[in-house]
Amino acid sequence: MNILLLGSGAREHAMATKISQSTRCSQLFIAPGNAGTTNCAVNVNLNIDDFDAIGKFVVDNDISMVVVGPEAPLVAGIADFFANSPKLHNVMLIGPSADGARLEGSKDFAKQFMQRHNIPTAAYATFSKQNIKEGFKYLETLNPPYVLKADGLAAGKGVLILNDIDEARNELHLMLDEAKFGDASNNVVIEQFLKGIELSVFVLTDGKHYKILPSAKDYKRIGEGDTGLNTGGMGSVSPVAFADKQFMQKVEQRIVAPTVKGLAKEGINYKGFIFIGLMAVKADDGTLDPYVIEYNVRMGDPETESVFPRIKSDIVELFTATWEGELNHASLDVDERTAACVMLVANGYPEKYHKGDPISGLEEIKESLIFHAGTKKDDHGAIITNGGRVLCVTSLDTTLPGALLKSLQAADKIKWKGRYYRHDIGQDLLKLSIS
Repeated sequence: MNILLLGSGAREHAMATKISQSTRCSQLFIAPGNAGTTNCAVNVNLNIDDFDAIGKFVVDNDISMVVVGPEAPLVAGIADFFANSPKLHNVMLIGPSADGARLEGSKDFAKQFMQRHNIPTAAYATFSKQNIKEGFKYLETLNPPYVLKADGLAAGKGVLILNDIDEARNELHLMLDEAKFGDASNNVVIEQFLKGIELSVFVLTDGKHYKILPSAKDYKRIGEGDTGLNTGGMGSVSPVAFADKQFMQKVEQRIVAPTVKGLAKEGINYKGFIFIGLMAVKADDGTLDPYVIEYNVRMGDPETESVFPRIKSDIVELFTATWEGELNHASLDVDERTAACVMLVANGYPEKYHKGDPISGLEEIKESLIFHAGTKKDDHGAIITNGGRVLCVTSLDTTLPGALLKSLQAADKIKWKGRYYRHDIGQDLLKLSIS
């Protein structure tokens, strides 16, 4: 079948690589893609928010399946657009309806959903410009750090964790009164801070059945030792060692199953990924309990770059079973090895950075996978930088130290002016102690 994948980052390159390996994939198109995706797909110059143009391309190119990478088209209702179109409703679109996408599109909706279905999460309250004074009072009932979340999509920048209550009050004012994050902060969720260690669990669901994909942990801060500004992600590892069988049973029983059942109970059409951001918190008996920090309605980035290389099953067969509501009859086979990815970024990222620098050394990488994030080809066909996060190096090995070493050695061979990457991805897991 002909397949269209929407997106342009390293997440989509990792997904495209796996889709292109399927025996059921005749031709893979990616819109808009990047310099790396040309190796496994045909790049198409389409705006992923222009549903009419996407629909026309799907009809004109006999596309049978559309896989949506990023969240914005899902929140905007691309699944509903296809479902309501006489020409498109039979196309297998992998992604939830707009109703389902509210799990990511509205932090307040997600919190209410968790409360309705008894899914463990931090205590919270939601405030608007009209009741901001109540928000100030609510802050006084909490112990620091203070967690403020813009209700809507804010390009990964809408979550603030602050240690000072005066700073928290000021940020609440900026978010609500000054629209710091635009319409995304028309409402703000103030949340209890949970102490523990984060991880990500990914679920593929057809709305009734589900498959739990490999766990992963990503690293958001720009600096070594998780210091400095937040980024879109500087690397990831999969699996997460402390997410053992006992912990994952808790995740499935307390979170995954109630989430999927809750969506079905509320009549929400959901055929796609659920990304569950978790905090593992030490319980009184010394074991770890999972709490939901957030839902996303797509795969994570850079977690996909360490999760997808570990999936051995035919991903298109899994997607087809998802669309047909037969995911319970599909099998998920996972590589037992550990994957570690390191993100190479432009100098200055996540603030002002330069584009257009020529990249060298890619041809020297033999044992690791390279996923392109912010790249393009110049007029002469050479690969140049075209974003803040530029390339992702992923390696597989029987141990975490082995996978990390391979990725770091490969990263060192890739050069451009001012390129930067963290050397300590995954090191915290090697000396982990959760208190």
